[in-house]
Amino acid sequence: MAALILAGGKGARLGGADKALVDLAGRSLAEHLLARLAPQAGPIAISANGDPARFATFGLPVLPDGALAGKGPLAGVVAGLAWAAACGAGALLTVPVDTPFIPKDLAARLAPAPAVAVHGGRQHHLVASWPVAFLAALSQFLAASGDHRVRDALALAGARPVAFAGPDDPFLNINTPADHAAAGVRLQRQ
Repeated sequence: MAALILAGGKGARLGGADKALVDLAGRSLAEHLLARLAPQAGPIAISANGDPARFATFGLPVLPDGALAGKGPLAGVVAGLAWAAACGAGALLTVPVDTPFIPKDLAARLAPAPAVAVHGGRQHHLVASWPVAFLAALSQFLAASGDHRVRDALALAGARPVAFAGPDDPFLNINTPADHAAAGVRLQRQ
């Protein structure tokens, strides 16, 4: 399974910071995520627009949204599925860059694709596995007018929910300064 780090968010609630590069206990959020993701996935790429050079230290391909720019994170999923197909992968695991605590068995638990992670009854739409064969249908979904919600795309793909238990949400998103502080405390506990 190939993997795609979704790093295209604007980081508005973090003062416009590039979330991938936000420091958490001396390492960037992208470094924290890669430490957990790399052992469980095949090739890994980053989905982001703008200057790809800012990610050069990671040595990973950076995939822009291209013609689908402005269509939200699903544009990144389309780019990722096309890249995964070119790599010979049958599925793509997507994970937002601001989720540094993903489970170490995430890829295995979300296989076979399509599947989506759930914790505490809450679906984490972008922590999902997508079959590469879904590329054409997702492209058509984004070409249609109307809303392009990730949960609707997951339903179209027939994604099965996969529950992850535990008191701490392994898919904690770092969206605000309070989330960032909580993540720092959580790292100290581990």
